[in-house]
Amino acid sequence: MALARILVVEDDEKLNHIVCAYLSGVGYQATGCLNGEEALKKLEEAKYDMIVTDIMMPKTDGFRLAEEVRSSDKQIPILFMTARDDMTAKQRGYRIGIDDYVVKPFDPDELLLRVGALLRRANIAGSNRLEAGNLVMDADEHTAYVCGEEIPLTVREFDILFKLLSYPKKTFTRSQLMELFWDYDSSATSRTVDVYMAKLREKTAACDGFDIVTVHGFGYKAVLR
Repeated sequence: MALARILVVEDDEKLNHIVCAYLSGVGYQATGCLNGEEALKKLEEAKYDMIVTDIMMPKTDGFRLAEEVRSSDKQIPILFMTARDDMTAKQRGYRIGIDDYVVKPFDPDELLLRVGALLRRANIAGSNRLEAGNLVMDADEHTAYVCGEEIPLTVREFDILFKLLSYPKKTFTRSQLMELFWDYDSSATSRTVDVYMAKLREKTAACDGFDIVTVHGFGYKAVLR
């Protein structure tokens, strides 16, 4: 099995080296660079499985880097590691589409746990079959079953639920969901997303493996039981 390739973006050279060495020490292929501009060049040159990046950096900061990456790759996990622990920075990061956030100074073991969890989620997201308790979803057939009985989901309902369950505990903003599942020229609004979530809750009421949780003022996430 190929080792996961992780791009570490951190302008503090000492910390960059430490993080790369720690990740490499447990079997990952870690490559370091000192700013977002350099990171974008490396992403053009080679394929990476995950990005671990600081926010405050010269030239291209972490926010801009994440925006550039998400414009072409919606799936690669992005983890922010930063000294900024304010809610505004976190909200901006999650709205852009990052997957997780760790605050400096951090325990290296915690970083490893978060990296491992994000890579596992990415592998699940790349699968065509998903299970959560008594729910089984088959992306090839676009069908969902609870205890062997098919539940009537529309194509859009199926796609939304599959996305949420592919990234358990990850919050998707209403804007992200609209961008992913509705055309730009549609009349969909944030209220439309709320209606779909209500329908999904109703249709999956018999499912025992997860809950669709509202993150007030932000969006939705699936939480496994």
